[in-house]
Amino acid sequence: MKKLGTKHQNYEILNLIGYGLSKFNNDFIKEFGFTTKTDFYQYFITHNIAQTVGTVKNRMDLFDPFFVDNGRKGWWQKGDTYIHRKILIDNLFGLEDVKGYANIVKLYMKEYYSVKNISSSVRPIVKSRFKKLQETGLEAEIYFMNNFNKIDIFDTGNLEDARLFGDGYDFQVNVKNSTYLAEVKGIRERKGKFRLTENEYRKASEYQNDYIVTLVLNMNDSPTFLTIENPIKNLRFKERIISSKISKEYHLVNEIS
Repeated sequence: MKKLGTKHQNYEILNLIGYGLSKFNNDFIKEFGFTTKTDFYQYFITHNIAQTVGTVKNRMDLFDPFFVDNGRKGWWQKGDTYIHRKILIDNLFGLEDVKGYANIVKLYMKEYYSVKNISSSVRPIVKSRFKKLQETGLEAEIYFMNNFNKIDIFDTGNLEDARLFGDGYDFQVNVKNSTYLAEVKGIRERKGKFRLTENEYRKASEYQNDYIVTLVLNMNDSPTFLTIENPIKNLRFKERIISSKISKEYHLVNEIS
């Protein structure tokens, strides 16, 4: 199986499978028509999702320490190294029962692996969450929300979510008498580049030292934070003109009375 940097090509679905095995145990494999884990593992090898039995089992081991009721320790030596993967899935699909969750994995197999002899029924809102699964930005934001107090400058702060406003920053962090605007960017590897939208650039120029870009680096493995205060002053950006896609609106023909 090929790897992209440190990230498995099948990173997302392997995490989904490992989470399902750890949380639901044998009830999860029964949703796929199997009675033994060995046959279940082989199923994913057959569909080129895993290279070996160990590939699937390792994902279960990764999540096992976070589900103490299953009676397995898994990779307990790793501590909370991989907790961010569980937090992401919890936020998207944590309320699903075993049948609902198995349908999400089946949907992934149909969408990305063209597995035809499998049926999946998910609610519209779950489909919407499903589309968010591969978005680096969402994963980084969720990680930030759960760990921002580990950043020195935000240590004693409280968080206000500003993402719905679309005003050039993701969160406001209130620390004693100071207010910071945090724009969160996710980078899969240990280093990389990011961009600012026109709105973000304008807001960063306005708030200067109170505008902090927070990078979540190494998201494929063990994430770390890097904060950049006043990014307009401390980094070099090059302007690029992005052509906007023409969007459609549908206007009602007759008045409603």
